[in-house]
This record gives sequence, C-alpha cells and structure tokens, in this order.
Amino acid sequence: MYLGVNPISPVALAETVKRGLANRTEKKLYIKADARTPYANVLKVLDAAHTADVEALNLLTAQRDSSESETLVPPKGLEVSVGLRLHSRSEAIVVQVLDSGPRRPTLRVDDENFPWAALQSTLRQFFQNRKEKVVLMKAEGTLPFANVVDVTDACRSTGAKVVLLTQEP
Repeated sequence: MYLGVNPISPVALAETVKRGLANRTEKKLYIKADARTPYANVLKVLDAAHTADVEALNLLTAQRDSSESETLVPPKGLEVSVGLRLHSRSEAIVVQVLDSGPRRPTLRVDDENFPWAALQSTLRQFFQNRKEKVVLMKAEGTLPFANVVDVTDACRSTGAKVVLLTQEP
C-alpha cells in the first residue's frame, strides 16, 4: 500500500489522510489498484478512508489525455461511497459479487442470482418506482479488484449511487 509514492500501513494511512484532509473543504480520496489485486487489499484502504472521514472516494480507472502538455487533467474514475453495514436498506438494492472460482463471479441482486448481462436492465427495472437509486454492494475479498470495478461501473451506468460495504451487517 502506498500514499503517493511512499509505502504506508493501513493504520498510518487513516491517520495521514485524516490530517491531510482536515483543512480542506472537499474530503476526496483517489484509489488506484492493480486490476489483479485481491479486493481484500482494497477493502483495507476503504476501511482506512472511512476511519479518516473521507466523504468521496474515486476508484481510478483511466487517465484522460490532455491536448496541452502542461495542462493538469483531473483523474478519471468511478465515484463511490463506503459503508460499514446495511443501515438503510429500505430504498437500496443489495448487489453481492460472489467468488465462483475460475469462472466469472456470481451476481446476486436482492438475494436472487442474476446473469451479468442482465444486471443493468434489472437495476433499471428495480429503480423505476424508487425515489433514490442506491446500490449497496458487497464483494468477496478473494475476487480480483477488476471484477468489483466492472460491477461498480455497471451499477453507476444506471444512475445509481454505489455504496461499497466493507463489513458484515
């Protein structure tokens, strides 16, 4: 785990980020992880971000090209929130990403299995009569981070806010 280019422990990460964001109005953290890293490693960063009271997390996915060589370009990624448990399930849809061994992970939407190809249409259908579009996502730590990003991207494409759950309820 690194903060910038310096190695750091999860405990030190939480403390350092909290100090670094203390005087900022925007409490945002960008997370970059190798697609193959186990999601359990990313969960440590998510827990540290939650401890540090980070208000907005952005999972970096790609960097946009700048037409001007000296122009700063903001990072590009998927904005998510972090939650420790299922606290307001009334309007939220729960998406679980389950390790299926060498096959693509299994998806469960509100405790029913769904094929990957049906995820977006299923979520759109579920959101039709809801005030808020919120997905509470629980993914197993053994999964490659890329699988979690794929599901996050599919959920965000429906206009949903995605809350990554980091602990059991």
